Amino acid sequence: MATGIALLGSTGSIGRQTLAVIDFFPEKFKIISLAAGKNIELLEEQIIKYKPKIAIVADREKGNHLKNKLGNYPVQIFSGQDQLHQGVVAEEVETVITGLSGVAGLLPTLKAIEAGKNIALANKETLVAAGELVMNAVEKYAVNLLPVDSEHSAIFQCLQGNRMEDVRNIILTASGGPFRSLTADQLKNVSVEQSLKHPNWEMGRKITVDSATMMNKGLEVIEAKHLFKVDFDRIKVVIHPESIIHSMVEYIDGSIMAQMAPPNMQLPIQYALSYPERWQCSYEERLNPKILVGLTFEEPNTELFPALDLAYRAGKTGGTMPAVLNAANEVAVASFLDRRIGFTDIWRVVETAMSQHSVIYNPSLEAILEADATARDNVSALIGKMR
Repeated sequence: MATGIALLGSTGSIGRQTLAVIDFFPEKFKIISLAAGKNIELLEEQIIKYKPKIAIVADREKGNHLKNKLGNYPVQIFSGQDQLHQGVVAEEVETVITGLSGVAGLLPTLKAIEAGKNIALANKETLVAAGELVMNAVEKYAVNLLPVDSEHSAIFQCLQGNRMEDVRNIILTASGGPFRSLTADQLKNVSVEQSLKHPNWEMGRKITVDSATMMNKGLEVIEAKHLFKVDFDRIKVVIHPESIIHSMVEYIDGSIMAQMAPPNMQLPIQYALSYPERWQCSYEERLNPKILVGLTFEEPNTELFPALDLAYRAGKTGGTMPAVLNAANEVAVASFLDRRIGFTDIWRVVETAMSQHSVIYNPSLEAILEADATARDNVSALIGKMR
């Protein structure tokens, strides 16, 4: 019987690649619901192709427009960010794929867990902002939460058949982004267009900028802490420009397990959907072992890219601080993409927001959301004064 799928973020990079995997295995999956932000043109095409029962548009005005346009088409359309949960709690849904960008994925992910749905998580901000709450809910409702990020999928694969107590270190690899060879003065002048040209991966705009600042790797460090229950001191980051080794696990006996593959997100998406099985590759590119002779590694330059250290600091502080880190970064990146601030202003704004925050430890969901909202307001005001 086909697995019922709810896909949050269906028009984004993760969403489109997820649908490519599902297209390769049409007998194994049935799309029950699709959710998108603003791209109603592509969402309309997806509705017609996959015939979901439910579609949600986070932008209320665009959602109402799509609803009027489709008229009597047999799909129930909801409009508004607060309606995202409608797509994940439907009875036919078994697995929810969270491909939304930002903390917007938090509430629908929690709703899905509480409804007993399995989660394929591509939204790292959910665990950054509320990792303990989410993982406690996973345990309480006895659902599976499988990582879709290539790095966390790699770690998950390297852990198979081994014991967590035998793990010495988790090693996250990072491409280093497009600017790792620049000087501090050169970084000040990089453009939006340059920031959106990742050397190895095709990703959404926000995550591509995060990769360029190294904040993405910092968020992944916090995510790894919650996913694998490993102390921050045992989560290492190494720059690996070729993006062939997606991450590694070092064991106490000195062995290091590495997961390698071409930089293609369809593999971790597919593994999250097929686990514990492995299926035929849904894309043509395969790894040629002959290229392994050229793999290189280096330490991250946290003086040039301090965002990584900020994330470690926020994660070790705990409480509401990671939520503030994430919220401040989301606003700062959006402002950079809108050309309101410079590239290096991103981490300066984040650091200022963190320094102004009074941490609440063991926070409730309400406290996390309040910290998130307050940080966004403070950062918006700060950026307004910078212009």
